[in-house]
Amino acid sequence: MKTIIYYFTGTGNSLAAAKKIAAGLEDCELVSIASLRNITGDITPQAGRVGIVCPVYFQGLPAIVASFAGRLNLSHSQYTFSVATQNGLGGSSALQQLDGILKKRKSHGLDAGFVVNMPGNYILLYSSPVGMKRDNILTKADKNLTDITAMIGRMQHRKLPYHLIVQLMHALWYNRFVSHVHNDDQKFSVNDKCTACGTCAAICPVGNIELVDGRPVWKHHCELCVGCIHVCPVKAIQGGPRTARRPRYRNPAVSVSELKAQRGEKE
Repeated sequence: MKTIIYYFTGTGNSLAAAKKIAAGLEDCELVSIASLRNITGDITPQAGRVGIVCPVYFQGLPAIVASFAGRLNLSHSQYTFSVATQNGLGGSSALQQLDGILKKRKSHGLDAGFVVNMPGNYILLYSSPVGMKRDNILTKADKNLTDITAMIGRMQHRKLPYHLIVQLMHALWYNRFVSHVHNDDQKFSVNDKCTACGTCAAICPVGNIELVDGRPVWKHHCELCVGCIHVCPVKAIQGGPRTARRPRYRNPAVSVSELKAQRGEKE
């Protein structure tokens, strides 16, 4: 049976998860959600199994993923699943949100939903783990994904996780996040270390950055994935006074080239 996995990623966690699952399934295609951002109308995957793999932002879905889910026609899908990659809490409410969006499309919703803990990257608020702490998180995630892949291969139904406190946090924070997310790039700046290499513009999944006179300029349709901050090779991009001292993170199973390919544009 053919499987299509749609993914969105900022610094590689969700793409690494999607790649791991795809490697364990026969006839599986990975499709970047960002590559479909300019396509209008419904998206109808021609596959018996359909998956969505994405990170958790403020106890919910990235705005681009929520919008994509609202255009997804699952009339040909026999089994629909999702994997939410998270740091801490929020995966359960993101899955519940996605299930609700799909059901509004008169779909049967998610047949299974999974949560995988991975190293956090929201450098505006905290430092990403490093060294053994990071490696231990990734090792546990890899084992979890092996088990998840086996369940997906069996098309095993799985009740979505639900946590009342997390749902309350989603209700308090998520709408506020969505209301200003596209303009949150106003927090970003670039210092004199910038070499005009263009990496930030190339890896931005929504094409929110362009180089003007060799310097990145943000165009205010940001998804707040913070990939530009983490992947800059000289750490020239900051998101406030505290980010300069915080370590950068990219999932080691995902290359910069793979991040650049997420928009689906030819170089």
